Amino acid sequence: IPLDSHLIEKIKNTLPQDLKEKYTDDILYYILDVINDYFTTSGVLDQEPDADGCIDIDNDALVAYIIKEAKKDKIGSFPADELILIVEAEADYVDSLGE
Repeated sequence: IPLDSHLIEKIKNTLPQDLKEKYTDDILYYILDVINDYFTTSGVLDQEPDADGCIDIDNDALVAYIIKEAKKDKIGSFPADELILIVEAEADYVDSLGE
């Protein structure tokens, strides 16, 4: 998944105004990097796709992983209800690329 400025803009456009200031480009790039790490290390991508070619992704587990990594890397403490907005926006963007 390319980490590009289009994706950052798309995510920012989905965030409420108060979060647009909190989640800087640097933080969003970090979060996207962690999402990619999760997919490459969790085994999620090794699942057999269903009939529609989709795999089941546990967003709660993904958000928990981001929270843990951000604390470990001393990036910050982010509430799950905010991170889920970013995770869902990233997933929508990736889905739109395949259409």
